[in-house]
Amino acid sequence: MASLAEIRAKLQESQNRTSGSTGGGDNAIYPHWNMQEGKEAVVRFLPDGNTANTFFWVERAMIKLPFAGIKGESDNRNVIVQVPCVEMYNDGTTCPILSEVRGWFKDKSLEDMGRKYWKKRSYIFQGFVTEDPLKEETTPENPIRRFIIGPQIFQIIKGALMDPELEELPTDYMRGVDFRIKKTSKGGYADYSTSQWSRRERALGDDEKAAIDAHGLFNLNDFLPKKPTEVELKVMKEMFEASVDGEAYDMDKWGQYFRPAGMSQATGDPNKSTTAPAQTSAPATETAPAPQPAATAPAAEATEAPKETSDSANRAQDILAMIRNRQQ
Repeated sequence: MASLAEIRAKLQESQNRTSGSTGGGDNAIYPHWNMQEGKEAVVRFLPDGNTANTFFWVERAMIKLPFAGIKGESDNRNVIVQVPCVEMYNDGTTCPILSEVRGWFKDKSLEDMGRKYWKKRSYIFQGFVTEDPLKEETTPENPIRRFIIGPQIFQIIKGALMDPELEELPTDYMRGVDFRIKKTSKGGYADYSTSQWSRRERALGDDEKAAIDAHGLFNLNDFLPKKPTEVELKVMKEMFEASVDGEAYDMDKWGQYFRPAGMSQATGDPNKSTTAPAQTSAPATETAPAPQPAATAPAAEATEAPKETSDSANRAQDILAMIRNRQQ
């Protein structure tokens, strides 16, 4: 388990890098976003089972690709496909989508489009739910739950860790503290800015210690999306270009790789894909619950990006032309 000093040093290092830059359902997951407004859940975070992880969380980065319906279907409502941003794996792999999108922020007329396709961060924690306002009727046998935490709550967690008056890790079994997730609303969206750490230390109870002994701690890396293969990276790039171009999602081309939420069966014909060989069979990479409407889901914790202007939307063809010219 990393010490508090090591966590602070690594957070400071990450903060310095940032400031200098320009640029499937699982009932183990506790759905705090389903709380009613004005309620709060009290949780106790635990260390990562992966002792090589300095932090007690892992970062997940996903990119949302909107499509104008599904090709061949009469219902033309927009659908969203989530794909993993490979930069989350911290192994030097370049994200083919962000490589294009980064340049858009140099042009003010493309900034809104850039935000639309930028990676969305969330963070995976684990721990106990000590006060449950949801009054769940059924809970997992293993009381160690996982939490999908958005940027708004994460900044509160991180800020406390950087406080020099904090003497012990919040995850310490004897001198740790609970965290209170409080839900309010602001501008029609869920707001968690009043969430906070408890002021009093609390030693884990006998039942909590017994649960850790019986079940062990999760290796949080196991709940990140599978890293895309080279073939899947090419499919992601093709889907991105089609999305920017305003096309419909093509099940025949991409169904065996990435699918919209709720589309549980891959029925596409890989022989029709222009980027992937027919022999390759890779499962879809979504491992997290499908995003919910902004007023209730974790995504609502993040600051809303400015709405896309009609001028930037009209430049989609110019963007696609730019991308394709670079490939030639």
